[in-house]
Amino acid sequence: MQRLVEVLAAVVMAGAWWAAAAQGTVNGPQAPIVIVVGSPPGTPGDAVARAISGQLTVELRRPVVVENRPGAIGTIALAGVARAPADGATFGLLGMQSVVAPNLLPPLPYELMRDLVPLRQLTSVSNVLVVRGDGPYTTLDELIAAARNEHLSYGTGGNGTPSHLAAELFRQSLQLELQHVPFKGAVNGVTAVMGGHVPMMFATAPAVVGLVKAGRLRALAVSSPARIPALAGVPTLAELGHAGVALRDWQGLVAAAGTPPEVLAKMLAALDAVLATPAVREQLAAAGLDVIADSGPGPFEALLRSEAPRWAEVVKRAGIRAQ
Repeated sequence: MQRLVEVLAAVVMAGAWWAAAAQGTVNGPQAPIVIVVGSPPGTPGDAVARAISGQLTVELRRPVVVENRPGAIGTIALAGVARAPADGATFGLLGMQSVVAPNLLPPLPYELMRDLVPLRQLTSVSNVLVVRGDGPYTTLDELIAAARNEHLSYGTGGNGTPSHLAAELFRQSLQLELQHVPFKGAVNGVTAVMGGHVPMMFATAPAVVGLVKAGRLRALAVSSPARIPALAGVPTLAELGHAGVALRDWQGLVAAAGTPPEVLAKMLAALDAVLATPAVREQLAAAGLDVIADSGPGPFEALLRSEAPRWAEVVKRAGIRAQ
């Protein structure tokens, strides 16, 4: 009953805001908080933002809406957040590809650690190595053997995306000759695997869990250090003898530099409360996303600084360039 009351309250508040917006009377504390996502619907970042937005509306007593601005490996969205007024009305959903982007694109119109404030890591997510559900490969060893004999291709959601980095780690670790086939977004890449256009892909768990359970894809391994609850029967690459290919994508929230500390503290407290909510945790877990229970500006900044050099080296060795 309590959960129903909270959801109804969020709906009423959001409805009131849209009614006011239609009359041009939205201003001050009644204006919405916008979470900008640099990827399309259905991606991990989008799934996280939408999972938390409703309960954030309840916690903050202010409408929270999600806005997708995909393009340029998420840099269009983050540039918008960096340019936004530092008043706590705009936040950005930042993922692993955000620390990769400076190595792939010309000088960006913002600097991650100068123009944006890391607030909190929210979740992490595994990549899943998938093949066609009714295809010839039933184990990782079978796929590797075919790759050594046939020089297979692999699909990704685009250059520099987590799926591309996971596949490059896999290729480099096993010294395989694999042909990269980038698609415009993970959904198109997954569709190509199901259609037999490419034999395999590393895809984030939210994109493929449902398709694996439906039998349209077959999961051979996950890239995380431990198995994931959503696909508990699928072994890790480490279990199969390939510990060097461990990779987890992650998602966190940032704000424009200069946002008042008290505003950031209020959002941080709200995020902690939302991520402790059983319904939100269950929704994220069902999508293959793991909640980071203990985070904050310091740990999140440390993650960003540690990830940047790691992926810069992978990009350099692979010769990855932006599309």
